[in-house]
Order: sequence, then structure tokens, then C-alpha cells
Amino acid sequence: MIKTGDPRGLGVPASEARLNFDTELQELGGGPRRRLLMVDDEPAFELSFYCGTCPLLFRRLETAREKLSLEGMQERLTGTLADPDDGGVIDAFGTLLPEGEYLPLLLEVEPRLVIPGREGDYFTGEQVTTWGIDQFWGLPEYPHTPYYRTFETALDADAHLYEFVVPMVPPTWNERERVEEYVALMEQGTVPTAVAISTLDVCQPAIDRGDDWGLTHFLLDGHHKLEAAATAGRPVRLLSLLTLSESLAGAEDTARLPALRTQSRTPAGSGGSRRCVTPAAEQRAGDGDEAGEDRSHWLSIVAVSRGA
Repeated sequence: MIKTGDPRGLGVPASEARLNFDTELQELGGGPRRRLLMVDDEPAFELSFYCGTCPLLFRRLETAREKLSLEGMQERLTGTLADPDDGGVIDAFGTLLPEGEYLPLLLEVEPRLVIPGREGDYFTGEQVTTWGIDQFWGLPEYPHTPYYRTFETALDADAHLYEFVVPMVPPTWNERERVEEYVALMEQGTVPTAVAISTLDVCQPAIDRGDDWGLTHFLLDGHHKLEAAATAGRPVRLLSLLTLSESLAGAEDTARLPALRTQSRTPAGSGGSRRCVTPAAEQRAGDGDEAGEDRSHWLSIVAVSRGA
């Protein structure tokens, strides 16, 4: 954590904003079906659902095809942002966002690129340990995109905060020359700045054995910078505009976030037990081991599918 700004109103009317949050309804006037992040009126990501006991989720959809960089901010963001309010960056990117209350957070992160289903993947790792696999599909959640992990820390013995940076489009869509240019700048000591709209979703299994807090940053600017930082093992600044009105978190939760973000990194399971299983898993297993069995079974499926 570098600095926290004051909560403030940002954005433009929803009809003018390039990015919006929406809820998809069931057909024939039914209840809510999916919570969505929209870009240019197209669904870009499915997000954690409102149900209260549903697991953390960000899932790229097939209509997610657009980045939201601002040409006029490129030179300013090539260097290091020292304060959230420097250079008019917040106001400039506020023109892309829907009207609402936002908390600016200026972070310094060292991103690690994660491929779903491989080492370090939250959805086939920590989430399966906590929630078990999806009982309908018999599989873990799948985000349909590579993403970056940047931070995690314990709230207490059972609850954990996880931080993710999610590109609007996959790193394979990036221009190789620009990534290499940023790698060279970083190796010379430059720390460039990326910008994201962020959500804080607090998700709790039906059995009260701890929460997963997901701080998810959806990149507006910085796709090449994040890939370069992950490639070079270098830090990058991240200006996060955390939506207070669209996060699945209460005021007390978001008030805790700046202090939590200054804590030491603590992987899940460090310093205490963190065993959480779904109600169905506990009912079947009885001894609480089902979540671990789900994860082992899933990893064996992945190994077979790769010809291991």
C-alpha cells in the first residue's frame, strides 16, 4: 500500500459510461441470474453472485474484447504515480465509469501470472479447499482467463483476503514489442502505473468457518505493464478505483481494507487452520475431509487430461 485517497463521487450517467455493472434477469420476469461487469453495453465478466453463500468469482465472457486505456494518459502513466490525485488521472478515468462512490487506493504490486488449472490458481487451490467443487458440474469454478495474483493476507485464523488483477483481454493479445519496451524500462528502475476499477467481494460458505475476501482489480490501463512486470519480476504501481456501491461488502469491511492491505503477506493455512467445506461435502464426508478429496480428485483429472 502506498496511499489511500478519500472516498469520492466519480463517474458519468450510466448511459454515457463505457463500463457498468448490471444484473441479468431470468427469462419471463424471473429473479436475478448473473451479476455482470459490462463494457460498451456488452457483458464482459460474470462476477460473484449476491446469494450470500456463493463462492468468489470473476469469469471472462466471450464478448469481453475491449481495453479501456486513455491515449491522453499514456505518457503520465509510463512513470511512477506518487499520489492518487496526481496528474488528473482519477478524473480522467472517472469519465469511463458509472456514477457512484469510489475509494482510490494506490498500491505497489509484484504480479505473478496464473493460468487456470495450473500451479497457483485460486479456483483449483484455495477455493476448492474452502468450498469444495461445484456440486452441479462436479468441477471447480473456471475464470476463462489468465490473471495475476499480487497479495494475500489473513484476517484471522479462518478468513483470508486474496487480491487479483484481471486483464480485460488475455496477455496473448498484447503487443510483444510494447511488453519488451516496458521490461527494458523496468530493468532500468522505472516503476510505471496501471489503473483499474476494483470490487471487494466478501464470500462466506453456508457453514460459518471463515470468509474469502476477494479484492479484484479489472484493468483499465496497464495490460502490457502487468505482463512486463510479471515477466521481469519487477513491481508496478496500481491505482485502484474501488467501487463502494457495487462491491459485495459492507461499509465496515471496506473501512478495514486499507489496514489489511498494509499487513504482511500470509498464504492461506499459515498461522492457523483453515478448513472449510460445503454443506453437501460435509454431509457426505462426515469427517470434514471431502474438500481435500475434491481437490485431489480434480488435480488427478487435470494430470490425466495433460497426459501426465
